[in-house]
Amino acid sequence: MKRQDFRHLEPLRVRWAEVDAQGIVFNGHYLTYLDTAVSGYWRALAMPYADTMKSLGGDLYVRRATLDYRGSARYDDRLDIGIRCREFGNSSMKVDGAIFHGDQMLVQAEMVYVFADPATQSPARLPDSLRGLMQDFEAGQPVVDVALGSWQDLGDASAAIRRHVFIEEQHIPADMEWDAADAGCLHALARNRFGMPLATGRLLEHVPGVAKIGRMAVVRTMRGTQIGRQVLDALMAEAKKQGYREVLLHAQLSAENFYLRAGFQRRGQPFEEAGIGHVEMVRAL
Repeated sequence: MKRQDFRHLEPLRVRWAEVDAQGIVFNGHYLTYLDTAVSGYWRALAMPYADTMKSLGGDLYVRRATLDYRGSARYDDRLDIGIRCREFGNSSMKVDGAIFHGDQMLVQAEMVYVFADPATQSPARLPDSLRGLMQDFEAGQPVVDVALGSWQDLGDASAAIRRHVFIEEQHIPADMEWDAADAGCLHALARNRFGMPLATGRLLEHVPGVAKIGRMAVVRTMRGTQIGRQVLDALMAEAKKQGYREVLLHAQLSAENFYLRAGFQRRGQPFEEAGIGHVEMVRAL
């Protein structure tokens, strides 16, 4: 197997605690690396694992794991762990794994996962929705849909995300989070294949010719994926379609690099908003 055989590659760096007396990664840690990469695979599928399995009425269990050691990783090596799903059975599926250092494959793995009742761990039919999601992902199909609409259409789901992120996680007072602008804004909502709301944002006019994007929020389990960027891109595309020449936003300082990667530039000095450091950022359309 080669790197290009995997649509999902999870980056990892070898820690000192994972190296044995021989100066190489202890063999048992490679299973941990693979398990970490499988968790990243679920995120790549835009699938909050625990909530999804609960909704499907089951869980996935490892039935068998076979590793073929071909090379050794050492302290501070940067590794990429490839994961792909294939050969779906009635209740099981085969998962290929490969651990790469550059283009060199160090470990090749084959794992069998079984979908089962979590109470009895007895096998159950692998849900068609889960099977189809993995097959489509491996075929290069999108796994997230971003809808644009009014607060009346998308408000319940968007509000739930914002409540979790801003009010519960960041402790922003509720009376500062909700404002009259929501009713007239264009809202974006990202959902996965199971219809679960994952990210939101809104668009409104700042001044003539300049649009403002705000209330960008992504559920905790999906941060670090491309879902937030998909919401941002959808709002910017709509702003351009409506004839705006520039888009402005107030970015939390912790998210500044996210917006820099999207082509925004800082304007002015940092300031506090709702007790959190922000900076104004702009981008031409």
